[in-house]
Amino acid sequence: MTGRKGSRNIPVQEEGPVEGKILRSKAMGWICGLALLLSAAGACAQTYPAQPIRILLPYGAGGVADITARVVAQKLSQQLGQQVLIENRPSAGQVVATEAVMKAEPDGYTLLWFNQGHAVSVSLFNSLPYDPAKDFLPISTVGFFGMALVVDARSPYKSVNDLIAAAKASPGKLNVGTTSPGGTQYIAAELFKSMAGLDFQTVPFKTTPLIITSLKGNDLQAMLEILAPMVPHIKSGSLRALAVTFDHRFAGLPDIPTLAEAGVPGYEASAWNGVAAPLKTPKAVIERLNREINASVAAPEVRQRLQDLGVDAQGSTPEALHALLVSETAKWKKVVEAAKIPKQ
Repeated sequence: MTGRKGSRNIPVQEEGPVEGKILRSKAMGWICGLALLLSAAGACAQTYPAQPIRILLPYGAGGVADITARVVAQKLSQQLGQQVLIENRPSAGQVVATEAVMKAEPDGYTLLWFNQGHAVSVSLFNSLPYDPAKDFLPISTVGFFGMALVVDARSPYKSVNDLIAAAKASPGKLNVGTTSPGGTQYIAAELFKSMAGLDFQTVPFKTTPLIITSLKGNDLQAMLEILAPMVPHIKSGSLRALAVTFDHRFAGLPDIPTLAEAGVPGYEASAWNGVAAPLKTPKAVIERLNREINASVAAPEVRQRLQDLGVDAQGSTPEALHALLVSETAKWKKVVEAAKIPKQ
C-alpha cells in the first residue's frame, strides 16, 4: 500500500492481527506499570512514616541549634504519630553527620539538620566528601538565628554610628569579640567590618562567657554574638545592644534596630537552620515532611519557644531552601576570602 497524500509515497505497512495484539499488549503493560507507580507513590505518602525518624545534628547537645531541633522534633512527633529523634554527631565542618545522611537509605527515615554552616564550609575546606547543593534534597527551613552587636552598659557608645566613628578615628585600635574563626559570629563581624569600611580587630574566643568577661574588663569595645545567650543580659541592662543582624527587627527585642537601619545599609547576617534528606528520597515523602515542618514551626507554642531562644521561626518550600543555600554559599565565600581565613 502506498502512503497517503503528502507522505512522499513512503510505503505504509498495515497492521496484521498478530502485530496489533502485540502493540495493544505493550500499551496495556505500560498503562498498568504507570498505574502501579502512581499507586505506590500514593501508598508511600499514606503510610509514611511507619517507623521512627532520625535527624542527624552536626552539633553537640545543649546549644541553640540542638534545643531548636528538639523543640521542632517534639512537635513533629505529635503530628506524624512517630518518634522524631535528634542524634548529635558533632565534628569540624559538620562532615560526620552530613556524610552519614548522604550515604543513608533515601527512605525519609534519616534526615539532616541543614544549616548555614553547610554554606560556609564550602569556602573553609579544601575539599568535602559531598556537595551540599547537589547531594541532598532540601525540605524546609526551620528558623533564623539572629545575632546582636553589643557593648557594655558603661560603654560611651550609644549607637552603631558611635562605634563606627570611633573605629574610623582609631583604625586598628578597637577590638570586637566573637567566637573562633570561621564561626557564624566571626564572619558576621568580618562582614560588618567590610560593609562599614572599618579597620578593627576581630578577636576570637572559645565561649560566650569569656567574651562577656573581656567586654566588661574593657579588653573589648564590642562583641557580636548569637542572640540567645545575650537576651538575658540585654533585658537586665548589664549589656547594651546597639543592633541586631536580621534584615528586620526581632520580635523579642522590638526596640533594637537592625544594623541596616542603624548605619550599615544592606547588612544582614543570620544563621539559618532547616532539614534536608538524601538524594533520591521519594517526592511524596519530601512533600509530606515539608507540610509537617511548616505546620510545626507555625504552631504558636513552638514560635514562642523559639523566640525565647532568639530564633525567628520560619518554614519554606524546598525550592526556597535550595535557593537560600546557593545564595549564602556565594555571599560567605566573598567574606571568607576578604578576611583571608585559611582553608582547612
